[in-house]
Amino acid sequence: MKVVHPIAEKIVARLSARKGEAVPVRDLLDLGTRGAVAQALSRLVRQGEIHRVGRGLYEIPLMGRLLNEPMIQSPDELVKVWARKNGLRVIPSGAYAANMLGLTTQVPAKITYYTNGRTRTVTIGPYSIKLLNRGPKTMDVKGQTAPFFFQALRHLGKNGVTPDIIGHLHSKLSPKDKKELKRNLRYAPAWLKPIIELIAREEKN
Repeated sequence: MKVVHPIAEKIVARLSARKGEAVPVRDLLDLGTRGAVAQALSRLVRQGEIHRVGRGLYEIPLMGRLLNEPMIQSPDELVKVWARKNGLRVIPSGAYAANMLGLTTQVPAKITYYTNGRTRTVTIGPYSIKLLNRGPKTMDVKGQTAPFFFQALRHLGKNGVTPDIIGHLHSKLSPKDKKELKRNLRYAPAWLKPIIELIAREEKN
């Protein structure tokens, strides 16, 4: 069905430019008043022009090449957008982070993230995601890489982080990622600090 409402047209254009990415309502409020944007979003969902992924999250999904069906975003992509919408931080839990980094083949029974918000379970798209409140020692770790690595390595434990894992991670990380790990070193428990230093060590010429 053709979109004819001016605000609706702008919303479709905005979501089309970010196709395959969930967009929070607050990123659309420059297109009109909150009430007008909400009405346009409801109309577009009813028309099937866009998908409501979760509360206050909308998308135009990418279509798979083989089956021509909507592609589902990963839970990590969706929960990060959800957290940004709600002004929170989220970090994958230890078991989930280790699986995402390929350090273990064990798939966690539940998708679990740590947050600086309250403990609860939220439904985002097709996923049920458990959020567990954690304090500064966990949530103050900053960056794109360090939060994943710290939780994954803590999950593996001192005896589970083998020389092969250390060597693998060291070879895969960029110099930028290694600097990020070093910046967050103060948040690592005592046993993990020398491991992080080995992973983040600079190459000798």
